[in-house]
Amino acid sequence: MSAVDVKAYKGHVVFTPQFGRYEIIENGYIVVEGGKVKGVYQDLPAAYANLEVIDYGDKLIIPGFVDLHFHAPQFVNRGLGLDKELIPWLETYTFPEESKYKDLAYAKKAYQNVVRELWKQGTTRCVLFATIHKDATIKLMELLDKAGLAAYVGKVNMDRNAPDILIETTEDSLRDTEEFLKETVDKYEKVKPIITPRFVPTCSPELMRGLSELARKYNVPIQSHLSENRSEVAWVKELHPECPNYASVYEQFQLFGQQPTVMAHCIYLTDEEIELMARNKVYVAHSPHSNNNLSSGISPIRKLIKAGVPVGLASDISGGHDVSIPSVMVAAAQVSKLKWVEDSANGDPLSTAELFYLATKGGGSFFGKVGSFEEGYEFDALVIDDSSLADVNPRTIEERLQRFIYIGDDRNIVARYVAGKKIEEPQF
Repeated sequence: MSAVDVKAYKGHVVFTPQFGRYEIIENGYIVVEGGKVKGVYQDLPAAYANLEVIDYGDKLIIPGFVDLHFHAPQFVNRGLGLDKELIPWLETYTFPEESKYKDLAYAKKAYQNVVRELWKQGTTRCVLFATIHKDATIKLMELLDKAGLAAYVGKVNMDRNAPDILIETTEDSLRDTEEFLKETVDKYEKVKPIITPRFVPTCSPELMRGLSELARKYNVPIQSHLSENRSEVAWVKELHPECPNYASVYEQFQLFGQQPTVMAHCIYLTDEEIELMARNKVYVAHSPHSNNNLSSGISPIRKLIKAGVPVGLASDISGGHDVSIPSVMVAAAQVSKLKWVEDSANGDPLSTAELFYLATKGGGSFFGKVGSFEEGYEFDALVIDDSSLADVNPRTIEERLQRFIYIGDDRNIVARYVAGKKIEEPQF
C-alpha cells in the first residue's frame, strides 16, 4: 500500500448520503485511494495504521460544491441590468458581451477570471455555457483543466431569433459543434464537452435535430433552459403550436434525457412536464438568485423532488449575481419559505440539510459518483476553518456548518480537493 496512492484526512466530516440527512463524524477519518473514498471512520482501522494522515484538527471537511448552470462569458456582467426581465436583459447586456468572445485574447483574459473565482468559492464541479465561438470555448476548457477543476463546457448554438452579431447558420453551427466535440471529447480527464442549444426560441428544428444526433454520436450530455419566464413560455408555444408544452419540444428532438440532460430554471412546468422529467431523469438546475433578479418566479423544488426529478443548485451567472453556492443555498431556502407561505400545499420549506444535499450530491450525481464521502465516490472536498465565525457558546458540527453557509465566505475555505488532488489557486 503506497503512501502516494492512499491517504487519510482527519477532521469533522460532514456529508449527506441521503436527501436531508447529515452524516457527521466528529474527529473522523476519510481514507482515499486513487482519488476515491475507501471509507469514513471514527477510528482509523488497523489496516491503515501506517497511513499518512493529513490532520485538519477542528476544521470541517465537506464535499466540494457543484454548480449545474453557469454562463462563463457573462461573468463580467455580474450585478448589471438586474432591474430588467429576461429578454430585455439578454438584449441589453448578455448578447453584446458574448459577441466579444470571437476575440480569443479577450476570451482568455475574461475566462481566467472565471476559473479563479470558481476555485476561490469552492466550486469543484461546474456545468458551463460558453458562447457560439468554438475556439474561445476550447480555451475555457483548457483553463479549467489547468486549474484542476472538473466541468462540462458547452459551445452555444443559435441559428434563429438572435442578434446578427451572434447568429449562426444551421450548417455552420453543426459543423463547428462537431469539430468542437472531436477536439475535446477525449482531451481532458475531468473537463468534458456538453451539447448546448441555448433554448428553443434560438434553435431551429433542423439545428435541434442535428444536435441530438451529435449528442448520441459522441455520447455527450445536453444542457439548456426550460420555462424560465412566462413570456418565454408563451413564445415557445407560438413557435411550436404542434407541441403540448415547452418540454415536449426538446423531447420530440430527443434532447430531453435521451442523453444525460440538465435544464436550468424550470419554474412554470405543467404536471405533464414534471412527469416527463422524472421519467427521463432530466436534471433541474435551480437558480434562485437569477429567478429573483430577473423577476422570473419561484421554482416548485419540493414538488419536483417529490415527483422524482433530480435537482441540483446553480449560480446562473450572471442572471445570478453571486458565484458562491452557499449564497445560492441561502436564496433557495428563502424562496422555498415564500413558496410555502404562498401555498402550503407546495410542501414544507427546504431545510439546510436538504439544500446541502442539493449543493453536493444532488448536483454531483450529474457527474457520476460525486458529492458525497460514500465508498467509491470521487474525493471532491473542501476544508472549512470556521474559527473566525465562532461565538462564546459551544456549537454542534451541524450548527457550525449552517453558520458557515449563511455568514461564511471564501476566506473560510482553506483547502480544496478534486478527485483526490489538492488544487491550489490558479496561476495564469
